[in-house]
Amino acid sequence: NRPDADVHLLVGGTQTNLVVISAALRPHQAVLASFPSHINTHEAGAIEHGGHRVIPLQTDDGKLTAAQIEAEWIKYDTDPAREHWAQPKLVYISQSTEVGSMYNKAELEALYAVCKKYGLFLFIDGARLGYALGSPDSDLTLEDVANNCDVFYIGGTKCGLMFGEAVVIMHDALKPDFRSIAKQNGAILAKGRLLGVQFGVVMKDNMYIEICRHAVEQAYKVRDAFLAHGFKFLADSPTNQQFVILTPAQFEKLSEEFVLSLIEYLPDGNYCARVCTSWATKDEEIDKLIAMIPEL
Repeated sequence: NRPDADVHLLVGGTQTNLVVISAALRPHQAVLASFPSHINTHEAGAIEHGGHRVIPLQTDDGKLTAAQIEAEWIKYDTDPAREHWAQPKLVYISQSTEVGSMYNKAELEALYAVCKKYGLFLFIDGARLGYALGSPDSDLTLEDVANNCDVFYIGGTKCGLMFGEAVVIMHDALKPDFRSIAKQNGAILAKGRLLGVQFGVVMKDNMYIEICRHAVEQAYKVRDAFLAHGFKFLADSPTNQQFVILTPAQFEKLSEEFVLSLIEYLPDGNYCARVCTSWATKDEEIDKLIAMIPEL
């Protein structure tokens, strides 16, 4: 329901983040992001390579707040020597976040309101957007997302497509020459029809949300099984990513059968391991994992 939006199909998440941020910022401007955000931790300095600083902000749950953004802008704007600093101009958030949390409607509305108040762009990394929208705890619709940011993308690569991210631009200032900036960053695919064909299929009949909802349901089974056997989690995640606390021996045993991500070495010697489900996770795979939990 946003006919004013521009849509551009790109290939992958890091590429998309680089192109959008390059299109939004002038050379002296910077991005505000949470410390665990993808652009700050898992993109090999792509944004900095493009000439823009990422200013990481500490969070308890991977989510930025409107109060944080306001404080950062005021700190910059009231500094009489602010010409020495990179100017915050774009706020980057992920939905769902890198630690499995997600923004609710009130939080997103508050963030967008403060961004508009201070002339900042709000950019939502939607690589995992389908899993957030497919969560039973979500009170957001795709239309809500579009109405409460300046630019976002609908993730395909992590949500059932072979590859592809659909950038949706609402703010008129970001629309001119976007394709030229994408081309400059190597993001125009000669056979781009392959992107359009995939999105054309997955966006029909609510397929995008349904296949991602399947992933969240599978993740909940894993979460409940670990909880039933007394395991702790780094945080409560309502999405397809679950962050369970394991001893090194437990991690090694599960890793013999499953691909786990070691997220963090904890001070007590234990590990935080990520268990991630997807649209393709089968019941028998979940059952096999659940059967191993009592043996750990």
